[in-house]
Amino acid sequence: MTGNAVGAVPNQDSLDPADWTALRSQGHRMLDDMFDYLATLRERPVWQPAPDAVRGRFSQDLPRGASDLGEIHARFMSEILPYGVGNVHPGFMGWVQGGGTAVGMLAETLAAGLNANVGGRNQIPLEVERQITRWMRDLFGFPESASGVFVTGTSMANLIGVLVASRARLGAQVRSKGLAAQAQRLVAYTSVSAHGCVSQAMDLSGLGTDALRLIPIGADFRMQPQALRAAIAADRQAGCTPFLIVGSAGTVDVGAVDPLSELADIARQEGMWLHVDGAFGAMAMLSPELAPKLAGIERADSIAFDFHKWVQVPYDAGFVLVRDGQQHLDTFAADAAYLKRETRGIAGDSPWPCDFGPDLSRGFRALKTWFTLQVYGADALGRSIANSCRVARHLEARVRAEPLFELLAPASLNIVCFRYLPAGFETEQADQLNAAIVVALHEAGVAAPSTTTVDGKLVIRAAIVNHRTGTADVDRLVDAVLEIGQRMAAQVAR
Repeated sequence: MTGNAVGAVPNQDSLDPADWTALRSQGHRMLDDMFDYLATLRERPVWQPAPDAVRGRFSQDLPRGASDLGEIHARFMSEILPYGVGNVHPGFMGWVQGGGTAVGMLAETLAAGLNANVGGRNQIPLEVERQITRWMRDLFGFPESASGVFVTGTSMANLIGVLVASRARLGAQVRSKGLAAQAQRLVAYTSVSAHGCVSQAMDLSGLGTDALRLIPIGADFRMQPQALRAAIAADRQAGCTPFLIVGSAGTVDVGAVDPLSELADIARQEGMWLHVDGAFGAMAMLSPELAPKLAGIERADSIAFDFHKWVQVPYDAGFVLVRDGQQHLDTFAADAAYLKRETRGIAGDSPWPCDFGPDLSRGFRALKTWFTLQVYGADALGRSIANSCRVARHLEARVRAEPLFELLAPASLNIVCFRYLPAGFETEQADQLNAAIVVALHEAGVAAPSTTTVDGKLVIRAAIVNHRTGTADVDRLVDAVLEIGQRMAAQVAR
């Protein structure tokens, strides 16, 4: 018996179409619409608010009957597509989000058609993920024993880093007995500029946010090693157990890179785990021009980063790389009857990705990443990353040259923080003005920067991440800020 179902009567309750030809035609139309959308981005506003009437259409009851696919596609085109956040647009500079590519979109379509659960089992999609792990291991100079796994994003990757580091310090018994049974009071360290997900990881891991020490930064916005040493010494004196240092490769506010080599020295001297939050900045390793800025990252014990930022893979595609693959495996692997491994058949080919993270059900994120790396190549991606930093330096030069602007931080990588500052405006007044300017930019659809706080001042933050963004786009931002700022400042003055 071969199990061949040729000639069998189709399941009458199957969700497959009765007419594949009609579906094919509709599918081509949908794909063409997305190509048209990407090809005409500059003709569209970066962002626009959705009308109340459109929002109201999403309060409908659960549909009990069928609808025509073409009609639902038409709703997508008129009610969803125009009202996204806008990160695919070259004028989007507000948050560190990649712009995606048509290649990645096509790969995502293939992955959806295959519908692979890449939690485990004997299947080639696992080899795709393993190949990317090997590529990342080589990129960061990690040993062959290093492990890696795809996750939703760096928030989850940082949590995994904290969990592996704490398991390495506390031993195997912590998985069964928990933190309450531990005599050690673990403490970790990161800079005051670290992303909030580092604190969240301490919370979710059960260690608590009070166990995270926030280390001051210097004038260069990087963690101060001497302050870190002093904090570690004070905690040891108080009977705590320092176990983890989290360095940033591209801080969330200004894009600064912590002194990773010095942090690695401290971690080695103190017997601590060094984890690097490289959400977007770690991928600067693809650029020979930028890689020296990350010196020391190759000495980390684990690195978290996103392919969906600077590498432009469609959302979502986060990743964590761990130097000691056995420690990584020991943190998550579990025995369960329904996960029994075999030497042959579909239940073979372990260890599986589910042994390196909390997810058993996992989408095929690796495929769109694999396509992106294969089709464009590391060199072209590195050039794109380097170019976004050149665009940021162009914006920085425009800001420095304009008397009505104040630069709050140098463009270390790709982020420029500045504000519109008319003569005579106090800090609070300037804060309100710049916040209003950013909202006006959004609503005009001209550009989409964000705001943040630097040195206690609210600033306009432009993060150049999208591969489509060029100098003309940041010039447009500058011109719009000057025009809107002048108009709004005059209104305030009256």
